[in-house]
Amino acid sequence: MNKMAEMTMIQALNTALREEMERDENVFIIGEDLREMGSTFGVTTGLYQTWPDRVINTPLAEAGTANMSVGAALYGKRPVFEIMFADFSTLIYDAIVNQASKMRYMSHGKVTCPIVFRGPQGAGGGIGAHHSQTVDSWFMNVPGLKMVTPSTPQDAYGLLKASIRDNNPVLFWEHKALYRVPGEVMTGDDQIVQIGQAKTVKEGSDITIVANQLMLMSILKTLPEIEKESISVELIDPRTIKPFDYKAVETSVKKTGRLLLVSEGCREGNWTAEIASNISESCFKSLKSPVRRLGAVDSPIPYAKAELFMIPSMESVIKTVGEMMQ
Repeated sequence: MNKMAEMTMIQALNTALREEMERDENVFIIGEDLREMGSTFGVTTGLYQTWPDRVINTPLAEAGTANMSVGAALYGKRPVFEIMFADFSTLIYDAIVNQASKMRYMSHGKVTCPIVFRGPQGAGGGIGAHHSQTVDSWFMNVPGLKMVTPSTPQDAYGLLKASIRDNNPVLFWEHKALYRVPGEVMTGDDQIVQIGQAKTVKEGSDITIVANQLMLMSILKTLPEIEKESISVELIDPRTIKPFDYKAVETSVKKTGRLLLVSEGCREGNWTAEIASNISESCFKSLKSPVRRLGAVDSPIPYAKAELFMIPSMESVIKTVGEMMQ
């Protein structure tokens, strides 16, 4: 039965985990401080009281416990491995890139690896270079992975359920600055959000802007400032970075003729570069302006409010849109 309730993203993720653990006894969650503490941000609060044997606390030994979880997935379990901060995914890079992503290929499809690696990324807490990075672009060049970046509580709920049920390894990056932002969430089995499907947040006719997570929410607040100049913006949330929904963006760009991609991660080597390259090829005859990209300064993230000077500002979005419309 479907139910509507207002939830924060933390509550939506917790609800999705609870429902999937109720649905499938093979689902378990594993990571640091997940039981009594309920994880660093409270996503797993209360789950261990119901499933004391399926909510597993681990020591500070990410490489070992991540590879152990990959092994469990190969034997039919569905682990949800929490990384305390997405920045620490470097500690389990081998488990993700050399093990989980390649098992299906190396077994000629005889073995699947249904594991979710999830954790918080992004700025917003002022907690410095090792805790505030946006990591989604780090894994763009790895075949065999799916990568999800929800922006709303509803999408966090629906995409996490889809990720847990997927038979492939999924990287599920949440944004810590959006954890406590409330939104309406419809729960129920038919509320699963398909991986690889973008969402048109707002329709428009003059320019397409693709952005996710904190950048998407900031741009939404800035739209009245842009549109008072009689510029009609079509805003798309990709929701999934791998596989990317090129069809949705191509359809939009063929209508608007302009594309601006905005990511919180460093501009150099960002996932937006890959999208820009492909759209420039597939929509070349429709483009009225070169595809533009905005990203963070190519520097480590500083502490405190200084981090806000690193990531794209809404002033830079307004300025770039104006330049593209000339």
